[in-house]
Amino acid sequence: MLRRLYDFTMGLAAKPRAKWFLGGISFAESSFFPIPPDVLLIPMVLANRRDAWRLAFICSLTSVVGGLFGYLVGYLFYDLIGAPIIDFYGYTEKFVKFTDSYNEWGGWIVAFFGLTPFPYKVITIASGVTHLDVLVFIVASTLSRSLRFFLVAGLLWKFGAPIQLFIEKYLGLLTILFFVLLIGSFVAIKYVL
Repeated sequence: MLRRLYDFTMGLAAKPRAKWFLGGISFAESSFFPIPPDVLLIPMVLANRRDAWRLAFICSLTSVVGGLFGYLVGYLFYDLIGAPIIDFYGYTEKFVKFTDSYNEWGGWIVAFFGLTPFPYKVITIASGVTHLDVLVFIVASTLSRSLRFFLVAGLLWKFGAPIQLFIEKYLGLLTILFFVLLIGSFVAIKYVL
């Protein structure tokens, strides 16, 4: 099953509209969609290594813009939905402490989790809910998301064929490793926040 999905993604990466699709996934992943853009970025760079930097730029730009949309969702809908729920359960005081703590370390939280496989939408929405300074959010998002996508694209550009062979050979193991990192990120956020 993984092999068929990998082959499908490699085929999709060669299509003329793939860059639009990549930008759409990157935007959506930063605000509401569960699948990271790496699943398309990696095969697209492997399919055409000359486009590595352009593809990383597309991912970075659309991820930050999508992150701003996630921030807006948290900022606008917390008062409507979140606050009454927190108040109903008597957690208003705890939430205020959480907000103060998040905003004290928010730039670092955004930067750290922007590099990890942790769902970035959680961080973007939390940043909006806590009203993290939007400039801090934009700078941390731009730095971390750009570093992440340019690093992936750069490694694939430099070591394309051997990395492709490695991925194809160890696809199952790499999938497990991805999920271990994802779960580890959830555990880390529990202790950081």
